[in-house]
Amino acid sequence: MRITPRRLRWIFNLWPPFLFAGIRVEHIAEDWSRARVRMDLRWYNRNYVRTHFGGSLFAMTDPFWMLLAMEALGRDFIVWDKAGEIEFVKPGRGRVRAEFHLEPEIVLRLREQAQRERRVLHWFETDVVDEQGDTVARVRKQLYIRRKRDAA
Repeated sequence: MRITPRRLRWIFNLWPPFLFAGIRVEHIAEDWSRARVRMDLRWYNRNYVRTHFGGSLFAMTDPFWMLLAMEALGRDFIVWDKAGEIEFVKPGRGRVRAEFHLEPEIVLRLREQAQRERRVLHWFETDVVDEQGDTVARVRKQLYIRRKRDAA
């Protein structure tokens, strides 16, 4: 049985790593093409200098590119996180957000590339922004994608 975006959002919002970091999943599109996450600055998720803890900034972006790609590509493909990196641009204070939008053209290109090649490595980027729209952190995630051997 496949999980719905609505149910996954509900599960994520109760999942201890997100719940105790103050991370809230605001939206996952019904077609799995978009997701939006937020995190408010609280006493339990700030660092020594009273800004967002870097680990929480990375955690709030961690699973989404993989999940969106898995759902968009379908059951005939294996999708794994391969690498990740974060660049801290400015101190995060208050509410921060991250949005993910998986373009249909990218899905088509990944699917075609995985048909031709043994494996595909693709980098996705997301900015974590504050309430003024300023970039707090730039996050990059590399996905490993390949067609399952038994897929026709």
